[in-house]
Amino acid sequence: MSRTTAQKRTAFRELHQSGCFILPNPWDVGSAKYLASLGFKALASTSSGYAWSTGRADNHVTREDILAHLTSLAAATDLPVNADFENGFGATPDDVAQSVTLAIATGVAGLSIEDSTGNAASPLMQINVAAERVAAARRAIDRNGGDTLLVGRAENFVAGVHDLDDAIARLKAYADAGADCLYAPGIKTREQIEAVVAAVAPKPVNVLVGSASPYTLDDLAAMGVRRISVGGALARCAWGGFMNAAQALTEGRFDGFAGAASGAQLDARFLGKA
Repeated sequence: MSRTTAQKRTAFRELHQSGCFILPNPWDVGSAKYLASLGFKALASTSSGYAWSTGRADNHVTREDILAHLTSLAAATDLPVNADFENGFGATPDDVAQSVTLAIATGVAGLSIEDSTGNAASPLMQINVAAERVAAARRAIDRNGGDTLLVGRAENFVAGVHDLDDAIARLKAYADAGADCLYAPGIKTREQIEAVVAAVAPKPVNVLVGSASPYTLDDLAAMGVRRISVGGALARCAWGGFMNAAQALTEGRFDGFAGAASGAQLDARFLGKA
């Protein structure tokens, strides 16, 4: 029986109460349905994976396109979906609140707001400015029932600002502004991860594992991490296979198809028979 949006959001919040779970990132309906069939408990969108699937670079997709994409992902599965909502799609806090209100209406169970600017000369917003945008997102969520999970993101380590103290200060500010979960993509070492977990406790922390890692789910759980996402990694894996096979074709070879999933296997999966 299909779960309602409210039931998905309740289940998503419960996942953050204890333990640690993997939150894989599909980039379209097919990948979302496949991941759901494997038994994951929740999914998250990936702005980069979706952008590439439409022939655009990350952070070069319109709000309207993102909202349509989130609507299709949320409708594709009974699993809760967390939205990568970039920096909130708004020049001002009020604009962010409006965008968040629209995102809530897509049926997602959670959404993240990041503090990147897209400007290489000044890649991060001032902390107080970013925190007010998180607070605006919080107000928008509360006005719409309060059950959508809000994630505050400090983009330091993916924006080239490798300053853990600043990232922690940002996460604390976003927690104070109403974020339910905190996230600093790009931190990798045990020391960095444990420092972030301790700094924002008892609020849950998301860690990005976007490449081969020495840590397992159990390792990260032991560090106090509550959830693990993979960003655009699955989409990049798919693109890697496609690019290698396509390159082989340009050279008159067909060996790039080795290891491809069979059509029968995919059909069976999507018919619910696998």
